[in-house]
Amino acid sequence: MSKLTKNQKLVADKVEAGKAYSLKEAASLVKEITTTKFDASIDIDVRLGVDPRKANQMVRGVVSLPNGTGKTVRVLCLCTPDAEAAAKEAGADYVGLDEYIEKIKGGWTDIDVIITMPAIMGKIGALGRVLGPRGLMPNPKSGTVTMDVAKAIREVKQGKIDFKVDKSGIVHTSIGKVSFTADQIFGNAKEFMATINKLKPASAKGTYVKSIYLSSTMSKGIKVDPKSVEEI
Repeated sequence: MSKLTKNQKLVADKVEAGKAYSLKEAASLVKEITTTKFDASIDIDVRLGVDPRKANQMVRGVVSLPNGTGKTVRVLCLCTPDAEAAAKEAGADYVGLDEYIEKIKGGWTDIDVIITMPAIMGKIGALGRVLGPRGLMPNPKSGTVTMDVAKAIREVKQGKIDFKVDKSGIVHTSIGKVSFTADQIFGNAKEFMATINKLKPASAKGTYVKSIYLSSTMSKGIKVDPKSVEEI
């Protein structure tokens, strides 16, 4: 029988197998069991009692994390010339229109979010094959197609994220970094779960939140008691 490594023993001593922790406890534990030398991301996985194949049970939304994501988000704003100055002032990394559309057609996707205006979507539609598979296609539902591009840019830079349930009924997203304090991780997780609960489809029957796991890059997942979230 193989011996546990030093890091595996640390996790075994800290996390009790099969135990479901409160969200606040998990936020502290995930920091304690992370041993990576880099600033690992904190991820949350929520299994929902929905059938994503049914349009009326699709869970998709946006949430502004109170403590940000800890990530540097590269934003491209595709807008009309009159909005360029406001977009640059709001913090967009790249601002323009036709020249960036041509770059994307050539395969350039060195960005994290694209924000644009309704009037521009006709030009962007042709980029669907490049942007779609990478999750970069602007969408009014995620707030990335708007007349107020400056506001959208500031929100994204400050920690606004969009998410949606996958075909297995799981919502997976990053909500911070290991360098965050336990209270910051807890605050972000609490806000994320509050948003998930608000988005419960009326047609969803039975248990809505089936399981919650909190983890960091390369760490063991920590099981969270859904009841602890309901009590917050």
